Amino acid sequence: MPRRNLTQLAVEQLKPPDQGTITVWDKTLPGFGVRVSKGRKTWLATYRVNGTPVMQTLGTIATVPKLKDARDAARVSMNKAKAGIHPVKERRAAAKAAETQTNAAKAAAKEVVEGRFEAVVERFLAEGWRKRRNAKRWAPGYEAEVRRIFERDIMPRWGERPIRSITKHDVNDLLDAKATTRQRPRKGTTGGAAIQANRTLTRLRTFFDWCAVHDLIDADPSAGVLKRGQEQDRDRFLSEDEIVWFWRGSEAAGWPYGAIFKLLLLTGQREGEVAGLRWFEIDLASKVWVIPRERTKSDRAHVVHLSDLACEIIDALPRMAGDLVFPSRVGKPISSFGKPHERLYTAMTAQMRKTTGNDAAEIPHWVIHDLRRTAATVMAERLKVREEVADKILNHGSTKAGSVQKVYNRAEYLDERKAALEALGRYVEGLVRPGSSNNVVPIRA
Repeated sequence: MPRRNLTQLAVEQLKPPDQGTITVWDKTLPGFGVRVSKGRKTWLATYRVNGTPVMQTLGTIATVPKLKDARDAARVSMNKAKAGIHPVKERRAAAKAAETQTNAAKAAAKEVVEGRFEAVVERFLAEGWRKRRNAKRWAPGYEAEVRRIFERDIMPRWGERPIRSITKHDVNDLLDAKATTRQRPRKGTTGGAAIQANRTLTRLRTFFDWCAVHDLIDADPSAGVLKRGQEQDRDRFLSEDEIVWFWRGSEAAGWPYGAIFKLLLLTGQREGEVAGLRWFEIDLASKVWVIPRERTKSDRAHVVHLSDLACEIIDALPRMAGDLVFPSRVGKPISSFGKPHERLYTAMTAQMRKTTGNDAAEIPHWVIHDLRRTAATVMAERLKVREEVADKILNHGSTKAGSVQKVYNRAEYLDERKAALEALGRYVEGLVRPGSSNNVVPIRA
C-alpha cells in the first residue's frame, strides 16, 4: 500500500481509482491514513488492542476536513489502544449511553405531557384553549373559574394518575360525589350541588376534547355521561318590601359585607367585581367606576356609572392600606359570602316579622346573584330601561336581539346607562328612605 508524507493539499489532490478504493498511509504517523473512493475520502487508523488488530473509521473529509484534526484523533485512539482500551467499543458504548439518556429525556418529557393528569391540566390551562384556531384566549375571570374547578374538585382525585387511565366510571364517581356533597350548606336548600356538578362536567368535556385533539387520550371518558340535575333559569328577585328589609339588614352582615351587598344591588355588577373593587378604579368626582378587562367576565373594560347613593356608600368607606376597597384579613379580595349572607338573611327575616307581626314568617330563599337580577328587573319593569341598555349595564356578552343587531350594534349607550343607574339609585333610595326621593319616575333609556 502506498505511503507518503500526508499534507492537507496532498489529501485534497488525491484522485480515486477507476474502480474500488485506494488507501494512502501516512509516513508521519504510521497506522494513520486516508481511503479514497469515488466521491468519498475517509480517515482511517489501525492499531492493536491487547494483540487484536483493529481498523477504525475516524470520519470522512466532509465531517473532519482538517488533516491535523484527523491525525490527532488517530493518535488519541492509538494511545488508548496501548493502554488496553478499545476505542471503537468505547465510542459505541458512549453512543449507546447517549441514546439511552436521550430516550430517557424523551420519556420524561412524554410523561410530563401525556402522563400525569395534573401536568396535562396545567398545559391545558396555560393555552386557554378554544376549538377555533382564531379564537381569543380565555378571559382572565373565566380562566380563574376553570382553574378553580380543576384545583378544588378534580386534581385532588386524579392529579397523580396517568391521563389515559381516567375512565367513564371515574368521571361518574367524581360527579356523583360533587352532586351529593355541598361544601357550604345553604339555608332553604337541600341535597347536593347538582348544578355545580353539571358545571364540572362541562369543563371536563372541554378538557377531554382538547386532550383528544392533542392525541393525549384514545377516547373521551366524559362522552355519554349524563348531567346530575335539570337546570332551570332562576327568576328570583327581591320585592320592594324585601329590598327595604335587605337594606336594613345589611348592617348585620358586618364589615365589609353590608357595603358590598348594597353596591351589588345599586350597580348590578357581579359579586367578584364588586368585592375586588380597587380605589384607582373609582372617580367619585365624575361618579364613574371603570372595571379593567382582567377583572371582567367579558374580557373587556367596563364602565359603571355610580348613582348618588352608591357614591355616598363608597365615600363613607374607610381607606385601608393597599388598593383594595374591601380587603380580607390577608389582604386579598373577599371571596366567601356564605356566613355573611346567612346573617343578612336572618336580619331580613327579623325585619319582615317585625313589620308583618308574623313571628313564623320566612323570606323565600334567595342567593347573592339574585341582587343582580333584582337590579335588572327593577330597571326593566319599574324604570322601563330598554333591554339593550340593561344588557350593557350588566356587561353581558351580547344582547338577546336578532343576529344582525348582535353583529352591527356596537353602541355603548353611555348616556342611557348613566340615566338608568341614577334612576335605579333614586328608586332604591325612595324605598329605604321614604320621602327623600319624590322624583322617581319611569325612564325610557
